[in-house]
Amino acid sequence: MGAYLLRRLLLVVPTLLGIILINFAVVQFAPGGPVDQMLAELKGQGGSTLGRLSGEGQGETTGPPRGESGGNEASRYRGARGLDPAVVREIERAFGFDKPWPTRLGEMLAGYARFDLGRSLFQDRPVAQLIMDKLPVSISLGLWSTLIIYLVSIPLGIRKAVRDGSRFDLASSAVVLVGYAIPGFLFAILLVVLFAGGSFVQWFPLRGLLSPGLENASFVTRAADYAWHMVLPTLALIIGGFAGLTMLTKNSFMEEINKQYVVTARAKGAGEQRVLYGHVFRNAMLLIIAGFPSAFIGILFTGALLVEIIFSLDGLGLLGFESAIRRDYPVMFGTLYIFTLLGLVMQIIGDFAYTLVDPRIDFEARR
Repeated sequence: MGAYLLRRLLLVVPTLLGIILINFAVVQFAPGGPVDQMLAELKGQGGSTLGRLSGEGQGETTGPPRGESGGNEASRYRGARGLDPAVVREIERAFGFDKPWPTRLGEMLAGYARFDLGRSLFQDRPVAQLIMDKLPVSISLGLWSTLIIYLVSIPLGIRKAVRDGSRFDLASSAVVLVGYAIPGFLFAILLVVLFAGGSFVQWFPLRGLLSPGLENASFVTRAADYAWHMVLPTLALIIGGFAGLTMLTKNSFMEEINKQYVVTARAKGAGEQRVLYGHVFRNAMLLIIAGFPSAFIGILFTGALLVEIIFSLDGLGLLGFESAIRRDYPVMFGTLYIFTLLGLVMQIIGDFAYTLVDPRIDFEARR
């Protein structure tokens, strides 16, 4: 197992490099860019933007960015029409676009090797600091949603498998499929309308993870307020996650229950609970438990964008969306780098979880 894990860890580097190179190449052909964004802002605000680029104002000056696309000719940018070419060149220099793309790519990769993700073009803050500031929101949503989905879906799926074809099975299937049919963002809007001051009552807050003024409160008070803030966003995320895992659990147990070793165990006089949890459980739960890391990453990084927007939660989903809209390439590529790295590591953890659930699995023996 050790040699297998070492090989998987070594494969992380070329895989990560390939993903970054592909996305960097795609960005080279994408229309628009941060220079276009700044030129449009410059035309709309006069000289104030250029003053900020020169360090005379607040917050827009940056060091050389990493991972951007763009060219060196003023005529390349549609927003440059009617502007002094010297102004365009100053913006290119401030954003690092005066360098050819191989140089920018090399600087980006060298920084990533040191876990230096560069600085945001439009927020004048290190990308790593931006990610760390947004991470608590996304981890809260992803962790609690994944845990609740597993804690509810697995017992429910086992119960449905044991009582297959009963009224309970049919009724619960109808409920989870209806929940699956409702998009998470639509359910989030419904929760806001019903319980967050939309049209009925205002039992839950809509913004942030902590109410204003509670920063110095006791731990118990802050924990209770945090849980109060997390109720509606977590419900919006988990409503559609029950169906898939519940049905997967049921089908896994049904497949194992019908196998010959279960019939043999029952013929030897083993009780139903011993058969179910002593023989069936380990085999049926192999795929489900080992898939937990991937499920957590999926909810953490891809499932919370609209929920974050609806509940005004400033997390990684909203950060990635805003950086894509503004063409803030250091943030785009920095988040891509972190997300991809975590995803690859979680896949390795998932493989390792297989061996924990069932020690009979030996990846070294595979051909």
